[in-house]
Amino acid sequence: MDGRRFNPKDRNPRERRKELPEKQDGMITVGRNPVSELLKSGRDIEKIYVLRGEREGSITKIVAIARERGIVVDETDKKRLDELSAGANHQGVAAIASPVEYVSVASMVEKARERGEKPLIVVCDGIEDPHNLGAIIRCADGAGAHGVIIGKRRCTQMTSTVIKSSAGAIEYVSIAKVANIAAAIDELKEMGVWTFAAEADGEDCRSADFNCPCAIVLGSEGEGVSRLVREKCDYTVSIPMRGGVNSLNVSTAAAVLLYEAANKQGK
Repeated sequence: MDGRRFNPKDRNPRERRKELPEKQDGMITVGRNPVSELLKSGRDIEKIYVLRGEREGSITKIVAIARERGIVVDETDKKRLDELSAGANHQGVAAIASPVEYVSVASMVEKARERGEKPLIVVCDGIEDPHNLGAIIRCADGAGAHGVIIGKRRCTQMTSTVIKSSAGAIEYVSIAKVANIAAAIDELKEMGVWTFAAEADGEDCRSADFNCPCAIVLGSEGEGVSRLVREKCDYTVSIPMRGGVNSLNVSTAAAVLLYEAANKQGK
């Protein structure tokens, strides 16, 4: 086996992308799929903006559902939509909705056990790129994880960019925001959840025993899992690398580890 492994400190080189703006009284969601999933979620929606004259594809359905629910639909020009989305690909639609509601760490574990499932949780220790956090949330939904834990500090918050990058998955994944990630690890362990930190020198993830209540701990793009958090975790795991590079983007690594864990849990 090639000795190169996933390096959690890797950051995919790219130009810094703009954050979507926040609105004082709500969260901006842009894009056809994210807005469609927002409508399904039951979250309060203040207003939906659509490009004037645009009625192709899913826009017609979005407008019909919004009007049926009594949501204000404002037909506007491209300039206004571009301003709302800070240049992101809005696909002719944007919505202003209530902020994401956070849950407790304990409720994630309880939700899994109420379903008769082994908890599968993602812990983000200092994920600073909102696009990566959104992609991690999307992976968590796809793998059937029961929630994502983020920190109040050293982590991007639940911004509109995160919501857009999750492609609507944010409406289906429970999010817990905690003051201290290390304390959250302790709480998970007290509830019988085993914690696995992603580390370049960890055990090969293919041989790791994920067939248990488990949490995958992912570190920041620049620094990896912090020392204190790593020391509190039960195990460290890595992803074998066989190509010309020795690392994966953190959201890609999240997908690999989550599906490996979900498969071993029998999901």
